[in-house]
Amino acid sequence: MKPEGTLILTRRDIAALMTFKEYAMAIEDAFRLYAEGKALSPGLFSIDAREGAFHIKGAGLELGRTYVAVKVNGNFSQNTSRFGLPTIQGVITLCDGETGSPLAVMDSTEITLNRTGAATAVAARHLAQPDSAVATVCGCGRQGRIQLIALKHVLPLECAYAFDLQGEAAQTFAEQMTVELGIPVIAAATLRDAARQSDVVVTCTTSRQPFLGRDDVAPGAFVAAVGADSHDKQELDSHLLAENKVVADVLEQCAVIGELHHALRQGLVSRAEVHAELKEVVAGRRPGRTSRDEVIIFDSTGTGLQDVAAAARIYERARAEGVGYLCHLA
Repeated sequence: MKPEGTLILTRRDIAALMTFKEYAMAIEDAFRLYAEGKALSPGLFSIDAREGAFHIKGAGLELGRTYVAVKVNGNFSQNTSRFGLPTIQGVITLCDGETGSPLAVMDSTEITLNRTGAATAVAARHLAQPDSAVATVCGCGRQGRIQLIALKHVLPLECAYAFDLQGEAAQTFAEQMTVELGIPVIAAATLRDAARQSDVVVTCTTSRQPFLGRDDVAPGAFVAAVGADSHDKQELDSHLLAENKVVADVLEQCAVIGELHHALRQGLVSRAEVHAELKEVVAGRRPGRTSRDEVIIFDSTGTGLQDVAAAARIYERARAEGVGYLCHLA
């Protein structure tokens, strides 16, 4: 078999190849295929570094052909303030799942940003109240921006609150997102006041201490916990999980690095008490929201399924449009 070569794709290449709507479609398809047994189980490995950590995530999907992607991301929370660099940066290697041939090596930053937001969009579509009008975003960085875009993509939002420990960041975020989304986005002075008025709350920070408690969310709220992507990060008081319905992106992964991991460690929740994995809800095998008053927590740790789904689509489009640099590594 003649080698296809390996396609090199930069962040700029990737940004031009796929819209957020297409990310959302790809990620929903990925979880549905996972439920149908058309995926290679996602794997996770971490390497602690002095000022951060490296996360290695991998998975495979049957998408006409079988693709496998392995992502290596450096996660260094002090990068922006110290060096002016992104908190998260790395590469994705996309391979042919039948032969092992490397098909592409691509920047991971754009994909990680968008596929994380897309998972929230998918979860919100199935778990939030369909008439959700008010949202609060905790954490006003790049991920906060894509999270609000994701919510606006699937819900009829009329206004939103932005909260950040750095008040100036929240104010700038609010001004920019008001213009971009065409709805009022207001910098919140206190998280509780904003969250209690919201149908949806997203946490996307680098916090290592819980800051959103059981009294901070209104009845019927949907909470997407996005920031806890390593064992030492936590944004939610574990009692919030213990007292409400929990949906995990991937149960085994959430039990190791997600908000669920803290609740399990404290003995407040058992794995059996987790309502569902997102794949089960997407495929209709488990119900999503069953009442207006229930609070639903989505534990979003980010999975290799999302990476391979997005990377495969980007690769196919890049080959079709002649984008990127094709080389032969062997």
